[in-house]
Amino acid sequence: MKQLRFYFDVISPFAYLAFERLPQALEGLSHSVAYEPVLFAGMLAHWGQKGPAEIEPKRAWTFRHVHWIAHRHRVAMHTPAQHPFNPLALLRLAIACAPEGRTPSRHVCEQVFRHAWCGGGDANDPDRLRALRAQLAPQRDPDSTEVKQALKDATGRAIAHGAFGVPTIEVDGRLFWGVDSLEMVAAYLRGDPWFDGPAWEAAALAPPGVQRKTQGNP
Repeated sequence: MKQLRFYFDVISPFAYLAFERLPQALEGLSHSVAYEPVLFAGMLAHWGQKGPAEIEPKRAWTFRHVHWIAHRHRVAMHTPAQHPFNPLALLRLAIACAPEGRTPSRHVCEQVFRHAWCGGGDANDPDRLRALRAQLAPQRDPDSTEVKQALKDATGRAIAHGAFGVPTIEVDGRLFWGVDSLEMVAAYLRGDPWFDGPAWEAAALAPPGVQRKTQGNP
């Protein structure tokens, strides 16, 4: 049985879609999944990137694209009342629902994802957050130093492994990024020889060509 680690941040509509589609995409394949909340903003800061919602034309396309994917695969999805939103409360709540050293269950992750992406409400509305917290009854205090540090540590581990965005699925030390990588993950689990031959490594060796100048350089 292959062990998968699913790095996610509830702020990402692509992470939500990948989460919803994962069971169907991997149906019939022997695997288990650890769901690991991470802070997408921390990844962006580390790699010096902007999020899709920070570039207005890309923001508009992103939401058209994700709603098309949701429509195509019949996934219930509504844009939150505010986006981007601060995901810390939801990420910490998910972590707090698991014992120390463990990752949250799929059920917990499902509830926090659907809190953000179903119904079109404000993900950080205090009343909604209180209701979700009461429903999930976390084992630990989501506002504790311990839980906050756990989120930082998880984000750091994901970055150290090379993750640069969400969703990212890690299996056997290989990283698969994005909702459109689910087919690749399934092929890997089926034992597609492409992944064990030279093609996997060779594909990543494209030499850089023209490099963008950084601000202030001539």
